[in-house]
Amino acid sequence: MLALQLAVVLVFIFIGVRLGGLGIAFAGATGVIVLGLLGCDVNISTGIPWEVLGIIISVISCVAAMQVAGGLDLLVKISEHLLRKNPKRITFLAPIVTYFMTFLCGTGHVAFATLPVIAEVAKEQHVRPSRPLSIAVVASQVAIAGSPLSAATVAMAAAVEPRGVGYVPLIGVTLVTTFIGCMVGALVASHQGCELDDDPVYKERLARGEITMRGQGEYDIPRYAKRSLIIFGTTLVIVMVYAVAVGSIKNPPLPRTAAIICLMFAAALAIRLFCKIELGKVADQATFKGGMSAAICILGVAWLGNTFVNSNLDAIKSVGSGVIGHFPWLLAVVLFFASALLYSQGATTATFMPIAAAMGVSGAVMVASFPAVTGLYLLPTYPTTVAAVEMDDTGSTRIGKYVFNHPFILPGCAAVVVSTLLGFAIAPLIF
Repeated sequence: MLALQLAVVLVFIFIGVRLGGLGIAFAGATGVIVLGLLGCDVNISTGIPWEVLGIIISVISCVAAMQVAGGLDLLVKISEHLLRKNPKRITFLAPIVTYFMTFLCGTGHVAFATLPVIAEVAKEQHVRPSRPLSIAVVASQVAIAGSPLSAATVAMAAAVEPRGVGYVPLIGVTLVTTFIGCMVGALVASHQGCELDDDPVYKERLARGEITMRGQGEYDIPRYAKRSLIIFGTTLVIVMVYAVAVGSIKNPPLPRTAAIICLMFAAALAIRLFCKIELGKVADQATFKGGMSAAICILGVAWLGNTFVNSNLDAIKSVGSGVIGHFPWLLAVVLFFASALLYSQGATTATFMPIAAAMGVSGAVMVASFPAVTGLYLLPTYPTTVAAVEMDDTGSTRIGKYVFNHPFILPGCAAVVVSTLLGFAIAPLIF
């Protein structure tokens, strides 16, 4: 029966992947029906990762409110100033910008606004745009594993805390490993492809007059944009301080996850009151729509995975613990390819980390493998990947005829491999 139930999980994940987008959620929840008919215990309270969903909804709502107030536009303006001040180093500065924007906001969708700036500055300096664009996209995805507000980090914290891994040490390790990994990825990206002026595709487009220069962007920054950014940043600091303090408080007024959710909603309220935004515009923002889609996808696929795991804990332990025990790096391999299919770091973490925990995998191995949930660039169909291709009118950021030969794969694999190897070196020393 275990094999049949596992087959059901894999089949419905495959169906969801083929459908794409919200289809992952629709197929996952449908698979739960089949598992229930096959004897699995369908428990809505333990099967659905409510805490993860609460984090996503609250953080994305706050980020969208900040976007309405102009806070994200201000971040982009600051980013453009940084890139134009040091244009020759754009291949290394671009991933730093997208990494920390994702780190602050907990979602890689904030990178969309910076991609046109990166492409434009690269063209102006005759730097091959595919170099900074590829690693900037990768960094916006890998940073999810280091962000204290991302759904993936919250799901990860829930999985490893019973193994003695605290929330703040988890972030400390993954922040260091993923950032260093992204910088190594930038080094790889800086040597990718021929120089822009030698690219035949660029030459053809230039001759046809298809290359345009936008110049420095003009931003209409609303009056309260800076105030909204300060409110959001202050709230992030409070979240981190509280997360540290709550571990030493015997009866904290709010558990950590509840505190994050409440503080994010409180920050959104403060932005509404002090920045005078129209609440009706919040749900229209791209960050809000992308975040809510991610939440729905996680609900469906994680419910499917958790239902299977919770109903077969003993069997999973006996089957998988020996293999992972002898080859712990296999967990990172599974997470990497699963994330490429599920298109979500949060969904991958919420689905597979409980399975790893059920197999008895140590907290150190789970933390070391965590950056591998960020392999969304493997297939060149993720939204930020597609956006980077579309925004580069030089044609240097292009998908090869073999699909996998695209400029994101080498910097991305370098970033994830280095992050994971550093994790296996550092995590056992700490946890």
